[in-house]
Amino acid sequence: MSNKVYITPHGASQLRAELQFLWRDKRPKVTQQVSDAAALGDRSENADYIYGKRQLREIDRRIRFLDKRLDELEVVDRIPSDQSKVFFGAWVQVAPDSEPVFTLRIVGEDEFDLKLGWISVNSPVARSLLGKSIGDEVFLERPSGRIPAEILAVSYEGF
Repeated sequence: MSNKVYITPHGASQLRAELQFLWRDKRPKVTQQVSDAAALGDRSENADYIYGKRQLREIDRRIRFLDKRLDELEVVDRIPSDQSKVFFGAWVQVAPDSEPVFTLRIVGEDEFDLKLGWISVNSPVARSLLGKSIGDEVFLERPSGRIPAEILAVSYEGF
């Protein structure tokens, strides 16, 4: 895999929205809380002040990360010409030999969410699916070991 960090348009939008929220809403509120706590006097024993300063450091760390990350991202907003194969952004329906059928979506590492079935393009399962077609048999690397599975469907709807 190249050094590029891929992300869907939706994922990029969410990261930008988080950055906006931190800058415009959360940081100013916490800054005001710290200022109010500092005005009360002794800062060494002021829990609101100490906690607020810690919160500001965490917010600033996240803002720096998001700023840098958004510069590194390559937004993949095109559907591949061969939609029968598994590429970034694909929804893939997989039938393991001894388990129920499940559907996964291959997304960027900043947007994976296992509850939604979204897996990182860099995960072992995604790497075993990439470039494969409907009907192909693959071996999925799982914590329980390698399991054979068949690709039943590939879709780019809602991309």
